[in-house]
Amino acid sequence: MASIRTYALIYVALMVLATGKFVFFHYPEIFSYQVAIGGTMILAAIKVSLIAGYFQHLKHEPRSITYLMLTAAFMVFLLTLAAGYSIQ
Repeated sequence: MASIRTYALIYVALMVLATGKFVFFHYPEIFSYQVAIGGTMILAAIKVSLIAGYFQHLKHEPRSITYLMLTAAFMVFLLTLAAGYSIQ
């Protein structure tokens, strides 16, 4: 199990990444809308990996569990795409 220091550092990193998302959309003269969306998606992926890896303890699980979670996330992504396509 990770130490309190590790969890505190992860929490600070999550706060910095959330602030980064705010910066993308708060300064439209610097970042275009497409860059802000792309940056937000990248920051969200980093945040998800930190949360899943440390707070849900997937970092210390066997690789088969990690691959199972990645497959499930990919299927959710496909389902989201299909739902978006059917709405249009």
